[in-house]
Amino acid sequence: MTEKMKTIGIHKSEDNFSLVEHPMPSASGHDLLVKIDAIAINPVDTKVRAKLTEESTQARILGWDAMGIVEAAGDDTSLFKVGDKVFYAGDITRPGCYASHQLVDERIVGKAPKSLSSEEAAVMPLTSITAWEALFSRLKINPEQDQGRTILIIGGAGGVGSIAIQLAKSIAKLNVVTTASQEKSQAWCQQLGADHIINHRHDLVEQYQQLVIAEPDYILCLSDTDYYFDSMAQLIAPEGMICSIVETSKEHQLDTLKSKSAGFIWEFMFTRSMMKTSSMIKQHHLLNNIADLLDQGVIVSTLTEQLGTISPQNIQVAHDKILTGRTIGKIALGPFE
Repeated sequence: MTEKMKTIGIHKSEDNFSLVEHPMPSASGHDLLVKIDAIAINPVDTKVRAKLTEESTQARILGWDAMGIVEAAGDDTSLFKVGDKVFYAGDITRPGCYASHQLVDERIVGKAPKSLSSEEAAVMPLTSITAWEALFSRLKINPEQDQGRTILIIGGAGGVGSIAIQLAKSIAKLNVVTTASQEKSQAWCQQLGADHIINHRHDLVEQYQQLVIAEPDYILCLSDTDYYFDSMAQLIAPEGMICSIVETSKEHQLDTLKSKSAGFIWEFMFTRSMMKTSSMIKQHHLLNNIADLLDQGVIVSTLTEQLGTISPQNIQVAHDKILTGRTIGKIALGPFE
């Protein structure tokens, strides 16, 4: 009898997730076959779901944050062995982690933190990669040279913001200004290390200026780029850099940054896996660094809510929470039902 794996997928025409069995895939090349212990739900899950088309004949398996155990490894693998505990965000062009098992390229996989539960580890990969790449690859912050500079993080209480605050403070040694609107989200940001917190529901420029601190050398936009672009252009320091992870639907005048010799750049953590870039393995090393920082207590897991087992019903509840736009930190599920 052919061994089966369980998956939870959805069609465009369906309102609910459904449980479906598939033949167990085999690992080849650089792939690992991972038995999943826990997953996290991210805004990208809901965005991909919203873009599903009627033409899709197979249910789409979403999910890009997981922790699990290696059950098999392809012939070209060298970084892991069967039995290793791993965590990863995966590749948006391949089936996701709403499943009992998943194939993932080892070059975008890290060793799981030893000191965390499966759920605490599962919430970390996607947001950690995004925050790390945004700060150190896109904004090119050098912890040795840029200590004491100032960063403004728009949307500090969400998944990426929750790790970006920690990395900016603990690793880059920056002065961290972040935005949060709810009392509990403001307390969360302060707990993670933010030096100043302003409310993004009110005038951003006016509030920042009231702090009477230096203009931000860096701005990381984790919310509505269209809404905040003009404010960011006004606030950014001369020769500063703005990075955003949120796509735009409007045209913006980059010329407003010219007199400041300021720059704007995107961060998309799936670029390396989608484009099969020569730097793919950097995400393996990055995740190993994150695991070490977690085990050393330099940074902490951003898990705030565990919704039970990995099931169609619990995934739907998690999606509904994400769509409110008011979640703090990260949501995890596990193990598979």
